[in-house]
Amino acid sequence: MSLENEIASLSRRAKKAAETVYAAPSLVKNRVLHKAAALLIAERKMIATANARDIVAARKAGLSGTMVDRLTLTDTRINTMVKGLREVAAQEDPVGMQYEARTRPNGLHIAKVRVPIGVVLIIYESRPNVTIDSAALCLKAGNAVILRGGKEAFWSNNALVTIFRKALRSAGVATDTVQLVQTTDRAAIPLLVRQTECIDLAIPRGGEHLIRTVMENARIPVLKHYKGVCNVYIDRYADPAMAQRIAVNAKVQRPGVCNAAETLLLDAKLDKKTSARILKALMEKGVTLKGCARSRSLVPGMAVAREADYYTEFLDLIMNVKVVDSVQGAIDHITKYSSHHTDAIVTRNKKRAQEFLARVDSSSVMWNASTRFSDGGEYGLGAEIGISTDKIHARGPMGAYDLTTYKWVVVGKGHVRK
Repeated sequence: MSLENEIASLSRRAKKAAETVYAAPSLVKNRVLHKAAALLIAERKMIATANARDIVAARKAGLSGTMVDRLTLTDTRINTMVKGLREVAAQEDPVGMQYEARTRPNGLHIAKVRVPIGVVLIIYESRPNVTIDSAALCLKAGNAVILRGGKEAFWSNNALVTIFRKALRSAGVATDTVQLVQTTDRAAIPLLVRQTECIDLAIPRGGEHLIRTVMENARIPVLKHYKGVCNVYIDRYADPAMAQRIAVNAKVQRPGVCNAAETLLLDAKLDKKTSARILKALMEKGVTLKGCARSRSLVPGMAVAREADYYTEFLDLIMNVKVVDSVQGAIDHITKYSSHHTDAIVTRNKKRAQEFLARVDSSSVMWNASTRFSDGGEYGLGAEIGISTDKIHARGPMGAYDLTTYKWVVVGKGHVRK
């Protein structure tokens, strides 16, 4: 079978499955989620074997340590997936949820009702936990999902999809509700995003090249999970210990993910000793710093930050440093360079914090908290389908609710329009 025919067949199967899962009772969907959670626990050895195969290949291919970390499924990360499945199951089912109901003066009752989108295509790289998160949230919202993971996680993704399809089968739900594209050929991506008859929405999660490929070829709606160029601004009124703790956590806790900070902005009037301590703490954690002229004067040996660096998502232990003149300078920098993912201010001054929160136009803005909290699980969504940097339909961490649309339901009593 040609690749074109393979993609068309997979898409048709997904559409057929979506027609059945559209009206699946909450009890059945939740049964699948709980079964999948149990299978993740029972099949740890199988998952570990598949994941080890991917890790060996990644190291042979010369992937960086942070990229290998993104790929690795530790017991802790498997437990997080299990927890996420159970949390999604515990959430209210968004399908059928009625809102904005009103009765017109003529007695006509009009309401918006949440309904599934249909078939969702998720294109992603590296992180195999996305496989389970996406399958769970799409099912909860009554959608079928086509998963196209990266070649570096091929065996891990297959193991996880096998588990989820087994859970679907045990509950009598069509297994084609969740499908994994079996080819790693990049030519599949343009073919997938042109399936206008079968796929309703594409969500790409990955680097700039992937996003561009999807956008240039798509004939279906696209909701972008764009790169995370996140900034942390340390204000002159910041608590020094808090500022250091947040700056280090935002960069170091897990540098290879989209909500890790890439640039540290320092208020020009922040105590220079405090600034130097923060920078030295980062360096002691292995972070390579790149700075402007003013920031390079604070600690010796800092590399020069080029213009392009401020636009860069390093996904590694590399961080830009820039000294700015107050809140306005931080806002100006973020407006120019941020990818509108997540940006944070550290300060004890409420007025300055509120100015930052009101004027920074990102999907998440934070006050005295690490950018690493920009996450569906941390926001109480159980899991996330991605973090949308778009402004239309959904923004920020997306849960099951964001994987629905709505329809108008109008109820009359023989009403006719005059």
